[in-house]
Amino acid sequence: MLSNPLHADLVVDELRPARPSMRIAVVTETYPPEVNGVALTIARLVEGLRERGHDLQLIRPRQVSGEAAGQGERFHELLLRGLPIPRYPHLKMGLPAKSKLVELWAKRRPDVVHIATEGPLGWSALQAAQRLRLPVTSDFRTHFDAYSRHYGVGWLRKPIMAYLRKFHNRTLATMVPTEQLRDDLVGNGFQGVQVVARGVDNTRFSPAHRSQALRDNWGVGPATQVVACVGRLAPEKNLGLLLQAYAAMRQVRRDSRLLLVGDGPMRAELQSRCPDAVFAGMRGGADLAAHYASADLFLFPSLTETFGNVTPEAMASGLAVLAYDYAAAGRLIRNDENGLLAPRDQATAFIAQAVRLAGDPVLARRLGAQACAAMQSQGWERIVGQVETLLRQAASVQGAPVNGHTLLHALPRAR
Repeated sequence: MLSNPLHADLVVDELRPARPSMRIAVVTETYPPEVNGVALTIARLVEGLRERGHDLQLIRPRQVSGEAAGQGERFHELLLRGLPIPRYPHLKMGLPAKSKLVELWAKRRPDVVHIATEGPLGWSALQAAQRLRLPVTSDFRTHFDAYSRHYGVGWLRKPIMAYLRKFHNRTLATMVPTEQLRDDLVGNGFQGVQVVARGVDNTRFSPAHRSQALRDNWGVGPATQVVACVGRLAPEKNLGLLLQAYAAMRQVRRDSRLLLVGDGPMRAELQSRCPDAVFAGMRGGADLAAHYASADLFLFPSLTETFGNVTPEAMASGLAVLAYDYAAAGRLIRNDENGLLAPRDQATAFIAQAVRLAGDPVLARRLGAQACAAMQSQGWERIVGQVETLLRQAASVQGAPVNGHTLLHALPRAR
């Protein structure tokens, strides 16, 4: 066991010497072709670890009937049963599979198990790993406790937080994307919390993908101000505030046009309330990148993000971004330098910043250019290196006991 090593931030050696490869099991309830920030981030992490020479075993729910498990060099996939998530039938929730995972890992023992989501599949993976005394790390990726308030079950917030705390405190390290979230979780009794930021593909997301043909399809001219928002059309995204801000922006810039990329349970309501908006539906890959780059401004009013991948994607695409001062925006945006921030949960301030942005195209262009420049140093290589460092440290902890709490101080404490 490690004897209380480094109490310092992780430092990734850019000129790292060759190291032995690890056998890493990654367990997740969501993965492409599902389109959401968690799925895409996990896929990028899996690919990055493979590029570094590690053997990856990916365990996830089967998304469509008859789907074949992927196989390749240093890659093996296990597909398990799943059920559609209420209100999101295109997403699957994994079912418990402890016995199957115990059997699998007893035959092909991983060096470390990384659990990316805390659903039924993730919980059974945690139990299986503990039974086999395998070291486990985890991600905290979704504010389920905050989401509960938006679906009329706010009374579940404390039980959900208690479950998440119990889950993550049984792992050697819980990875979070921002210092603010780390501090929030530590204040709620979480232990072993490590900050590992998220990257952005600044080749895919770039102003170079701007398309006037796409704008023509939206019915807007070269000078029209397109105000974009990308994400689920759902209550937890605070889209009522988006419509308020957009209405205020049109008072100073009548030619503004709202672009919503994504889908979800609020689509019909939003179309009724804002019939002139462009509803682009779900987009991915180069098509999504073109939608970002072909807009002019980006408004993100959500208050339930653990990170919010859309913020760095919009910044890398050269858009002036307005968001609340937390999560990715709080980490990446310097107010009035490469974007605009509003104090958290202050709707009036958010709307005022949106109006300012709409009325000052010179400011918008400057912020967009600086945002794009800032994202050039936020690529995935360094982020994958940080994860690799944590996984290697966890893998070095031998004979992990069933109760993971006794090992929580075996890894370096994040600051």
